[in-house]
Parts: sequence; structure tokens; C-alpha cells
Amino acid sequence: MKILDKIIKKMDALDLALIKWSIIAFVLFVITIWPAALAWVISVNPWYFLVVFVIFIIRPLYKIYIK
Repeated sequence: MKILDKIIKKMDALDLALIKWSIIAFVLFVITIWPAALAWVISVNPWYFLVVFVIFIIRPLYKIYIK
């Protein structure tokens, strides 16, 4: 964990944003080249993705607005 803390302290907001966008681009790439992944994404109820989004965003929003 100490190594990860050192790495993150060297990054600024732009670096973190670029990492997020690169992950989004990679996921879209995988979905487009792997038909089974695309079929799974299409077959899943979209509300499940929204629930996962809310679960993932709770902690960062808590740290930003409440702490």
C-alpha cells in the first residue's frame, strides 16, 4: 500500500482522469472485439449497471462532500 500511495502522490488530477478514460476505452475495445462480451452486456438489465455505479460512487462522494 505504501508503494501505491507514493505513486498516487506523484499524479495530478489530469493523470487520474486519463487513467479513467483509458479504462473506458479499453472496455469498449474488448466489447467490440469479443462478441460474447457484447452479448452479455446487451442481455444484462441496464438497471444492474446503474446499481453498480451507485455502489462505486458512494465512497468518493462521501469523502468529497461530507468529510
